[in-house]
Amino acid sequence: MSGLRIPLDGPDGSGTARATNVLAPNASPMTLDGTNTWIIGEPGAADVIVVDPGPDDEDHLRRVAGHLGGRRVAAILLTHGHHDHSGGAKRFAEMTRAHVRALDPRHVLGDEGLADGDVVTAGEVELRVVGTPGHSFDSLCFWLPGDGAMLTGDTILGRGTTVIAPDGDLADYLRSLDLLRASAEIMAATALLPGHGPVLPRPIEALDGYIAHRRERLDQIRQARREGATTPKEIVAVVYAEVPEELWPAAEMSVRAQIAYLDGR
Repeated sequence: MSGLRIPLDGPDGSGTARATNVLAPNASPMTLDGTNTWIIGEPGAADVIVVDPGPDDEDHLRRVAGHLGGRRVAAILLTHGHHDHSGGAKRFAEMTRAHVRALDPRHVLGDEGLADGDVVTAGEVELRVVGTPGHSFDSLCFWLPGDGAMLTGDTILGRGTTVIAPDGDLADYLRSLDLLRASAEIMAATALLPGHGPVLPRPIEALDGYIAHRRERLDQIRQARREGATTPKEIVAVVYAEVPEELWPAAEMSVRAQIAYLDGR
């Protein structure tokens, strides 16, 4: 699950020197132009890491394998367990004989999961795991120090804003945004590599926009409730009036999370 706007298509191959995107063909209002599968490796190195194989789509998984160019997959990592990111993980693991690592044990294939502070390596390249719950309970981001880039899954999207899924929590999400904002400044991040949509070349600007947007939505919901809206559906009709109605069910998920946050639940 992802955002509330449909962006323009993004090309395969976009990314950074060490991160290459292979776009899954699962475009929809909820997945934007599709899931970004990221291949991470030093240029010319023999080993790579694959982040978010995407949905269980054989053609997509074969395209990802084709982009490997004979390189070995040292590990498959999941930013979180939603199907548009993880559905193809088991099949891709079979194709590449690699293990799948994730925070949620239900998605782990092998002996190792993932946790905040872990470092995953493939040759000379490394990814540092950053726990960022909120969009989902098991959301992770991955810092790629070689490129000064953060892989953000659905925590930050290339366009629009993410929803708080039923297995997420707004209080956690706000803390994760603050953590990413502080980290981006401390580490002089140069790019965010999202799970959907294009690369964001100005991380601090993007994170400031996300934080401001959340504050604005909370203020709008407070106002809608003062004016008599009581149910999530009624609040969506007021606060998300500019969003296409086909996306209102997704907006309702975020509204429920925001009501729980405001009511201290």
